[in-house]
Amino acid sequence: MGLFILLSVFAICVVVGVPVAFALGVSALACFFYEGLPMLVAFQRIVSGINVFSLMAIPFFIFAGELMFHGGIAMRLVRFASSAVGAVRGGLGIVNVFSSMLFGGISGSAIADISALGSILIPVMKEKGYDADYAVNVTVTSSVAGILIPPSHNMILFAVATGGSVSITQLFLAGVVPGVLMCVCLAATAYIIAVKRGYKAEKFPGFMVLLIHFATALPGLLTAVIIVGGVLSGVFTVTESGAFGAIYAFVVCIVVYRSLNWANFKLSVNNSVRTTAMVMILIACAAAFAYMLTFYDVPTRMIEMMYAVSDNPIVIILMINLMLLLLGMLMDMAALILICTPIFLPVAVTIGMEPTQFAMIMMMNLGLGLCTPPVGSCLFVGCVVGKVKMEDVIKTIWPFYLAMLFALMLTTFIPAVSLTLPNLLMD
Repeated sequence: MGLFILLSVFAICVVVGVPVAFALGVSALACFFYEGLPMLVAFQRIVSGINVFSLMAIPFFIFAGELMFHGGIAMRLVRFASSAVGAVRGGLGIVNVFSSMLFGGISGSAIADISALGSILIPVMKEKGYDADYAVNVTVTSSVAGILIPPSHNMILFAVATGGSVSITQLFLAGVVPGVLMCVCLAATAYIIAVKRGYKAEKFPGFMVLLIHFATALPGLLTAVIIVGGVLSGVFTVTESGAFGAIYAFVVCIVVYRSLNWANFKLSVNNSVRTTAMVMILIACAAAFAYMLTFYDVPTRMIEMMYAVSDNPIVIILMINLMLLLLGMLMDMAALILICTPIFLPVAVTIGMEPTQFAMIMMMNLGLGLCTPPVGSCLFVGCVVGKVKMEDVIKTIWPFYLAMLFALMLTTFIPAVSLTLPNLLMD
């Protein structure tokens, strides 16, 4: 009965429009009342959810991403990507994917990717004769690279959800190959559709221009290298690397590019504070919700339920993929990471899957959910930026879904995709 109350109250809150964070908190408190548990325990769980040192890295990563967006780094990355691959048929679509891979690897956020690059590339693509739905499709799906390619604050949330049993550095490294693989699949799809629709290629600007654009983009690109390299070498902890990354981004925008004015700096700070506050409230309430799931022994019940259907590892992992994908269509990604990790990770471990590989599978599924209706926040933001109806985008986005699903299946059934790099550099 208690589990029914937990899920029912949460579902009702979401349906009536209560923000997900508060829906999680209200449903958890309802079960505390029902079970007669002390309210002190509830608030202890809420506080303990955000009383984790690793979470200090999240506001730094968010702030670094905002500085890069408002400080002009995104525009320089687009110029470099355009000069590198823009001469291919339908090159601006591939430029979009390539730019997302570069900027997403710095900002660590799919929404930031769409906001920064979409506002630059989508108008340019439409001006060059590309259909609006194509421009939005490429922008929305390639933004998922920000979730996989390090540094990603979603990886930090996964590590926290495991109780610190999985190394954040290992997760960062594991995301590189799946992220690049997904971008390659999306770039190939963008090329095929561009050829089919008859989009023209841009003129190659020459190797000298390419070199100049690379040189101007390099200081921004080094942000991700410094963050990941510092963690990998042991010079920084993840939190320290986030702080250093934010300082470095600030110095680059002020001293090197001289493109960050006072108004944009205030906007960066304001957006960072708002985003951090939302994330932390979500984490705190999700911690209480996850406690009640454990209280009702949901992980064990999930294992038993899946083994009742089949004991074949392939069938089980396909069921997990399907459930994560469906949940990703309906709920916020951060909340799902905190809630679903304690439920599905034990199931994945029982069939012999490494936690690091499971993390990549979860990120890709939930990332795909961000691009899929009915909730799909990335899809919604992309349609707003591109000024196009969601119905028009949904009709033509399916080839990009297939490309992402192909990359997901490779990551699911070939462990080396996500495990080779961390095993090579961490051992």
